Amino acid sequence: QVQLVESGGGLVQAGDSLRLSCVASGRTFSPYTMGWFRQAPGKEREFVSGINWRGSSTYYADSVKGRFTCSRDNAKNTLYLQIHSLKPEDTAVYYCAASRALVIPTTLDSYNYWGQGTQVTVSS
Repeated sequence: QVQLVESGGGLVQAGDSLRLSCVASGRTFSPYTMGWFRQAPGKEREFVSGINWRGSSTYYADSVKGRFTCSRDNAKNTLYLQIHSLKPEDTAVYYCAASRALVIPTTLDSYNYWGQGTQVTVSS
């Protein structure tokens, strides 16, 4: 079992930046491919970004490319999502997830463990 706890969300204004964190506990964090997803009110949960176990490869949804940066620190068992130029449409609950897949998956069912999420609200 891997327990994941997100933090760093909050109420911000459009154009602001934010850094989300996801701390893992339980099993060793480093072997897992990690992902960030988000779910806006009334919408399905969607893939945002992912990173391989070494941190050498990342993948982003088209909607966030250039504004979101995913990184990880395996020594600290922590995953990060740096968000710049926030937009109202970025408002959502952001979740981190861990996958046993070797390549970065983008589908929910490819992830084995999930955090509880952190709310990001962007005002215009």
